[in-house]
Amino acid sequence: MAKIKLPKLPDRTMVRVTINLTPELNGALADYAEAYADAYGTREPLTELIPYILSTFLDGDREFARSRKLRR
Repeated sequence: MAKIKLPKLPDRTMVRVTINLTPELNGALADYAEAYADAYGTREPLTELIPYILSTFLDGDREFARSRKLRR
């Protein structure tokens, strides 16, 4: 087997999650989608933005990262 620098890609199978939002949060997410469109000149549906919003939030939470690392 050849040795290459790039590791095997992780599982990228999408998982469907259904949630209920308050009207206020739904409005805030719609406003965020508008801000995204203003910033980048392209509209993306909320269903595409929400996973990245969540990832950015989780990646930025240092205490969560430490806690998660200790659990592994």
